[in-house]
Amino acid sequence: MSYIEYEKAQKLGMKAFKAAVVKGENEYLPVLDEILKDVEIQSDVNLGLVQIPLENVVGTSNVGRTYAFANNFMPLLDFKTEFGGKWSSLCDSHLEEGIREPIKVYEYLNKFYVIEGNKRVSVLKYFDAVSVPAFVTRRIPKLTDDPEIKLYYEFLDFYKLTDINYISFSKEGSYRKLLELTSEDPDAEWTEEQKRDFGSANNNFCKAIKSRKGEKLPEGMTLTDALLMFIEICGYDEIKNLTQNEMAEKINLIYEEFVDAAKDGLINLSLEPGSENAPKRKLMDIFTPQKKATQAIAAFVFDKDPKESDWLYTHELGRLYLDEKCKDKVKTIKVHNLMTEEETVQAMEDIIKMGVNIMFTTSSQQLAASRKVAANHPEVEILNCSLNTSPYKLVKTYYARLYEVKFLAGMIAGALTENGKIGYLADYPITGMPANINAFALGVAMVNPRARVYLEWTTVKGVTRAEVIERFKAQGIDYVSDQIMIAPGSNSTRLYGLYCISGDEPVNIAMPVYDWGVFYEKLIDAFNAGTLGSQKEDKAVNYWWGLSAGVVDILCSKKIPTGTLNLVNIVKNLMVQKELSPFQGKIVSQKGAVKHDSVEPMSVDEIVSMNWLVDNIEGDIPEYDELKDAAKSLVEVMGVNDEDTTVS
Repeated sequence: MSYIEYEKAQKLGMKAFKAAVVKGENEYLPVLDEILKDVEIQSDVNLGLVQIPLENVVGTSNVGRTYAFANNFMPLLDFKTEFGGKWSSLCDSHLEEGIREPIKVYEYLNKFYVIEGNKRVSVLKYFDAVSVPAFVTRRIPKLTDDPEIKLYYEFLDFYKLTDINYISFSKEGSYRKLLELTSEDPDAEWTEEQKRDFGSANNNFCKAIKSRKGEKLPEGMTLTDALLMFIEICGYDEIKNLTQNEMAEKINLIYEEFVDAAKDGLINLSLEPGSENAPKRKLMDIFTPQKKATQAIAAFVFDKDPKESDWLYTHELGRLYLDEKCKDKVKTIKVHNLMTEEETVQAMEDIIKMGVNIMFTTSSQQLAASRKVAANHPEVEILNCSLNTSPYKLVKTYYARLYEVKFLAGMIAGALTENGKIGYLADYPITGMPANINAFALGVAMVNPRARVYLEWTTVKGVTRAEVIERFKAQGIDYVSDQIMIAPGSNSTRLYGLYCISGDEPVNIAMPVYDWGVFYEKLIDAFNAGTLGSQKEDKAVNYWWGLSAGVVDILCSKKIPTGTLNLVNIVKNLMVQKELSPFQGKIVSQKGAVKHDSVEPMSVDEIVSMNWLVDNIEGDIPEYDELKDAAKSLVEVMGVNDEDTTVS
């Protein structure tokens, strides 16, 4: 009966051959000798006898038997040839007792090319075997800037720790991320138990994905890319013991995330309330009674006590605003002191059982927990307060364009300084922070082109706010831009906003502020109207609102001269009307690179992704290793690297 199997295999080969011809692709097996013609091999490493995935056996080492196979390893020659007879004999052997004799292969870039055993591979692939024993020689290319080779070197580091050769990523950094998500110590060698657990999880995930009828992963996304996303969203401890069917259920809830992650663009930034599109009404809707608007029951999730955190206190004021001003729109509850991801997930699960239908997690560190809960509860709207560049749509994110009012504060500081030296105290080097710093410095330069901004960071090791203030005074700095506001009970009662330090006590001059109450009210209005989650976005959404939405502002003291205050108000109104942006005209970085030179403003994507500082700033963006341990968890989620590292 083996001739029947051969004919079926040959038909599969001819089908692949014709399809390749139509597409202009190579219709035969790739040949490693040809691939390596212009490649410098650094070394050959004998790996010995290894079980290798048949999916990664893609070609042959030399041209000898190339034309006997289509590019899918199925036979092309007639059954009556010697080749056909040997293939059929191997087929009989496999059906009777299985093919056990190892093949010989070269491994190059985590793909395998057969030296001996092409027909064995063909038969095994025909019967959908998963793996084959092989004597493997690894051919390691010289490290270059080629992304494919750099990615391969990441795989080599991963392989040293895990001995796993059946996964393949398409993006740099993914192997390391997988180690971090699956191991308590990402630099430690895996135990046999870890290898079994991951192998089982990977196998169940791949089967669950492949079982989806008529749906394939987006082009360019490997199964392992998708698995990494799945682990990142749901958590490895939760998914590693799931059965195939249980995995399939979870995949069904988040499958669109795989599709969206493969699309161009980072996020869809909603810059104004109402810019999210409400669903179009159909003709029948006009004659159909509309559903009553949803009544929001909103939960606010804090990782600390808001009374002990400047940042969280502003959000607690926003929640209290809803309680006082919006009783007819929303009921709120809060949970706090959730120090770990596990505690956050459990608390969110518990309050969902209480009937909560919209939830605000108020720090970037809670993004992972938010995704896990959202994957299990698509009926609940979960929003995380972060300027998020993640591709995931499960959780919408929201943030305020503080850089607009930082620009105004910079104008005030530039106008008031007597010696042209201005201090700036920043905290976390995260996404959006360079935009705030640069906007302030550009505001300074707008009114005082000779002034300099001296940048310091409170989250750098060995740095305290008090020490920085003394250092600023020693440098002759008179005005300082600092934290937005302070929590109740803070000892630094004057060190917020823009203040003067030239006297015995700091004097507050102006304060950029978030109005989270207004922000939350607008989000609740959209939720109650059914427009917050109704749009069919093709990207993750970030609500990034600013002056024009009334969610940020600057409070000015009477100590500011009338002329300066008038100028600030004129510029503020121009920004509200979208006739002026802090980021337009010629903008030069510290290294002298022209980052922008147009009357048109920078794009929002350029502003969000800034990792450089403008040329009137003295200082730099700190590296991860320079930071205090308490700051690292947030920077791991949203950190930026300094593109132009200079210190005066």
